[in-house]
Amino acid sequence: MDWGETRINVRYQETDQMGVVYHANYFVWFEVARTEMMKKNGFNYRELEERGVMLPVVDVSCKYHHPSKYDDHVIVRARIKEYKGIKINIEYEAIREQDGKLLATGETKHVWVNKELKPVRLEKIANDFHNALQDLITIEAKGRSYV
Repeated sequence: MDWGETRINVRYQETDQMGVVYHANYFVWFEVARTEMMKKNGFNYRELEERGVMLPVVDVSCKYHHPSKYDDHVIVRARIKEYKGIKINIEYEAIREQDGKLLATGETKHVWVNKELKPVRLEKIANDFHNALQDLITIEAKGRSYV
């Protein structure tokens, strides 16, 4: 299966005193990759929010495999791991482009909520988005790329 990809050029400000990317920056990179992956597949966060649906992160994890440093070119990949009417899980990989080394893997878990931050089933508020997500999962199950 293909992953949605975003390329990041590590900026000096993203590194710590040891010259290594500060660990929390991976979470920012995950968000960038997630947003781009969703956008490429026709899911616009702004439009969902205008309809009264938000997608907060309720759990996040990251495992660090190798350090990244200033001026590394990093490919951050995101894909939908699981989707059920109320929740969606996205998984990530961060890979150094220069040598293909796996830098980090992670996952975010999200819950669809309304403006009062109460969980909602996406199909009840934005059925078109729900159906499109279901289609992506179906395509995934058949072993074809969705990005």
